[in-house]
Amino acid sequence: MNDTKKLTLFGLAWPILIETALFMTLGIVDVFVLSQYNDLAAGAVNTANQATSIITIVFTVISTASAVLISQYLGAGKKEAAGRIAALSITLNFISGLAVSLLFVLFHQPVLQFIGAQDALLDMAGEYLSIVGGFLFLQSVMSAMAVIIRNHGMTKVSMFVTVGMNLMNTGLDILFVLGFDMGVTGVAVATSLSRAVGVAVLAAVLFKKVERLSIFRLLKPFPWRNVRDMLKIGVPGALETALYNLSQLVITSIVLRCLTEEELIAKTYVQNITMFFYIFAVAIGQASQILIGHLVGAGNTEEAYRCGLTAHRTALLITAGVCTTGVLLRFPLMGLFTENPAVIELGATVLLINIALEFGRTTNLVLIASLRGAGDVFFPTACAIFSNWVLSVLGSYLLAVVLGWGLYGMWVALAADEVVRGILMIVRWNSKKWNNKSLVKEHTT
Repeated sequence: MNDTKKLTLFGLAWPILIETALFMTLGIVDVFVLSQYNDLAAGAVNTANQATSIITIVFTVISTASAVLISQYLGAGKKEAAGRIAALSITLNFISGLAVSLLFVLFHQPVLQFIGAQDALLDMAGEYLSIVGGFLFLQSVMSAMAVIIRNHGMTKVSMFVTVGMNLMNTGLDILFVLGFDMGVTGVAVATSLSRAVGVAVLAAVLFKKVERLSIFRLLKPFPWRNVRDMLKIGVPGALETALYNLSQLVITSIVLRCLTEEELIAKTYVQNITMFFYIFAVAIGQASQILIGHLVGAGNTEEAYRCGLTAHRTALLITAGVCTTGVLLRFPLMGLFTENPAVIELGATVLLINIALEFGRTTNLVLIASLRGAGDVFFPTACAIFSNWVLSVLGSYLLAVVLGWGLYGMWVALAADEVVRGILMIVRWNSKKWNNKSLVKEHTT
């Protein structure tokens, strides 16, 4: 007997929405506090975070796969199998997290130089990355535990943990940066301490309310078949995310090498503002993935199809309202971060172009998550290979540098990428070719 009927899209989505908003705010607060300290310091942290987003893709492999497998196994009523995946996810994320942390401690400067950071920007970004990167294993473990808890339907738990982390991070940012004048080092320490507390709380909840420490015994004998399943789902899903993040890294390099410092700063602030434009789509997409995973695991593919359509329509309507509000308030929003009139003008214009991008991004966030919940991960990856690199990267270079449109041209290319991929995802979902992708079904036939 499974608990799929107890799960609803709204019930899963609203805690994820709050959690996502607050988690994004962890980064926003860092940039905002530093913007009051030094504009270049804010750009340095944004640049360093671009580096971590591509290197930590290994976490995505494990988290993506464990989310799909746990939800499908729970939907099929196989709780022990779900527990084995949970133990495997935590173990693999911890090991890979330690490896990534060591990489950043030893090679943070070469990584930043590779993407184009130089001079004062390189020094500031290096300070930040050596600390935050050195403790990234905390993020990897926290990610694994949050996925397990959410896919058991307990989305409120990670929401409350994120609230606590957010409050702690904000207080420490203000204390270290504006109080003790620690600059990017203070932000890095605040971020790492907040993550450490988050890991401790999630672990306490996970092993008291959801699973038991005894799940690690399920790893003997070592479940190689489960590892293969995780790779089958996780690698294509992670490759899709990796291609996107790598394309953003290349685009950041184009900004650093070819565009002005004002355009770099405007890009940083616009990206932080637009995070709040698509958090609804992120939350609805993650909720849809959980619910569709449960439904597909239980063999109810028609209801899963309808769930995906409902999630997509709902996200589009909300995005329309949020984008309209953001456009109307574009000048005051940019003014929150800087008083530089050139940066404000640049950012405000980019926010107009961003409307098209958000509609495409909303479709991708919801329908790719829905396809992933059903076990269909290869098609989105194939689309990403084409769209990210031809439209986003090559388009950014041609429009921004060759044609001289600067940051505006870059945003047009990014919008084209999201819109084209979004159309392809709509076609894929309606085709229902994802019906037979369930791994739970594979192992029971």
